[in-house]
Amino acid sequence: MPLLKIDLIEGRSDAELKTLLDTIHEVVVKSFEVPDGDRYQIVSQHSANEMIIQDTGLGFKRSDKVVVISMTSTQRSEKQKKAFYKMLSENLKEKCGIDGRDIMISITTNGAGDWSFGFGKAQFLTGEL
Repeated sequence: MPLLKIDLIEGRSDAELKTLLDTIHEVVVKSFEVPDGDRYQIVSQHSANEMIIQDTGLGFKRSDKVVVISMTSTQRSEKQKKAFYKMLSENLKEKCGIDGRDIMISITTNGAGDWSFGFGKAQFLTGEL
């Protein structure tokens, strides 16, 4: 049940945003085998001067279509993560026209006790989930 925060440069249409979010969710479901109803996505749009996303010395330039995906999730295997990165890059290129150089992903891992879905309860710890 990953929580995704997606940062991008403003200017995309509602239809483009829907396709982007739907594509990301489809890949999360396939790569991490989460239920389709586990969808937690937050989009923040920024003016171009508010996002400086460089290449870490890899030798490429990003465009104004850059997307930064920050995921908080329970532990995933290295195999799952690699498959996620690859599938997401391929699907965002195919469905959204976003080049792989414009996709940056960071995964932060946490545990069952780090989640509360409401009512002041840790549902993974209480057995409700």
